[in-house]
Amino acid sequence: MALIVQKFGGSSVGDAAKIKHVAKRVIETQRAGNQVVVVVSAMGDTTDELIDLAQSVSANPYDAAREMDMLLTSGERISMALLAIAINAQGANSRSFTGSQAGIMTSAKHGDARISEVTPVRIREALDAGDIAIVAGFQGFNKDSKDITTLGRGGSDTTAVALAAALDADVCEIYSDVDGVYTADPRVIPQAHKLDQIDIESMLELAAAGAKILHIRAVEYARRHNVDLRVRSTFSKDPGTIVYSTKPEGSKMEEPIVSGIATDKGQAKITVIGIPDVPGKAAEVFRVVAEADSNIDMIVQNNPTGVDVTDRVADISFTLPLGDLGRVAGALEAAKATLGYRDLEQDADIGKLSVVGAGMRTHSGVSSTLFAALAKAGINIEMISTSEIRISVVTSSKQLDDAARAVHTAFGLDSDEEATVYAGTGR
Repeated sequence: MALIVQKFGGSSVGDAAKIKHVAKRVIETQRAGNQVVVVVSAMGDTTDELIDLAQSVSANPYDAAREMDMLLTSGERISMALLAIAINAQGANSRSFTGSQAGIMTSAKHGDARISEVTPVRIREALDAGDIAIVAGFQGFNKDSKDITTLGRGGSDTTAVALAAALDADVCEIYSDVDGVYTADPRVIPQAHKLDQIDIESMLELAAAGAKILHIRAVEYARRHNVDLRVRSTFSKDPGTIVYSTKPEGSKMEEPIVSGIATDKGQAKITVIGIPDVPGKAAEVFRVVAEADSNIDMIVQNNPTGVDVTDRVADISFTLPLGDLGRVAGALEAAKATLGYRDLEQDADIGKLSVVGAGMRTHSGVSSTLFAALAKAGINIEMISTSEIRISVVTSSKQLDDAARAVHTAFGLDSDEEATVYAGTGR
């Protein structure tokens, strides 16, 4: 008997009909001889609607961070209860659990708590009794404050992976509105083809580079705890894509040179112009950025200019999340006198394109193919960053989709058939 953890996102449980459909699929999985734990997100746009309600009663609702967590976790509790009711109505037995009842213990930070411990005692009891366990995603409980917490972006995916690890599940299935992990976003490149399998290192790079199918926190957790993932659609019987945490035993297949192309339009760029080229100045710049609570992605520093050592200056460019642009730029401008730079430039109209593949470790020519494809398509490159299995470039956001299509074709990733997107959101 296998133990399977299944996670269904908001588009999968968006209304009563979809909840009944999910209930049928879950029951089918159990009747095939498996123990089943299900993690659910809030229905459709429920979380956004709850945020809107909070903003209608307060200009700054997140100032009451504890109460916002109490409010937002109600969306997942609605989903879990409705799904349990639907399963019971269809002839199976199920029990629903909040994050705290499921044993998800977290740090005390409201809005973005980290999982510190998972003790799924009640989940195991439900499974041993032959029941299907339904768990509210995105939430946990802090032992010290005794408060409910939320896990931030990707919280339901992370909940599912954490439970799979704690229960030693055979697989964690993440359901969305596409049939698996594709070589590119099928909404941007309809000719993208589905991968049967992908290694977790490549999946981690794709998630970090902007691929929306899995959240990076969940992939990181799966890698750390050796949890195999399967990405598949709620709306089809396609077996999906297996994301394996360790290479399958006996596999003699080489890793593909390029597994996929990821794009990200949620980035911005800041250039600090004319900063003194002396030891410690870069550290000062990024200390200001860190104190503004932003994560940096790509960094480029040009060769310093100046007649002699005393007046040599350099420019430092870096990318960061678009939503952090105003806050970080404001912090740098406030520190201008201390940092001693000449000017600050902001660019909110950039996009990042990344080529990812484990086979890049042992194959040459990837850079040549990438840059030749971009040149042929007339795409100008502003920044370049690499890792062992990834090459990322920054270009204009207006050119990003054209760049992705050109590169996808250049690496021979196009399929003869268009991918199917069932609900249109990807989550």
